[in-house]
Amino acid sequence: MPNTQRDIREQLQATNPEYQRLVQEHSRYETQLEQLATAPFLNAETLTQELELKKLRLRVKDQMEQLVARTWRGNSST
Repeated sequence: MPNTQRDIREQLQATNPEYQRLVQEHSRYETQLEQLATAPFLNAETLTQELELKKLRLRVKDQMEQLVARTWRGNSST
């Protein structure tokens, strides 16, 4: 049984398809943001895209943390 939230994240990463999908999605947004960061100049459209990517990345991170919290509570009550 996992003892820490880090353990739970590792367990979910290994066994939970939804969590795995969210990790991949988060990574994809992170990669896109890193690519935008290397641009020498960001126009208004690119800045809007960057803002949207940050929102999406945060939404996915929140969903991942909700799964961790639900799993943590489930393990704590047993």
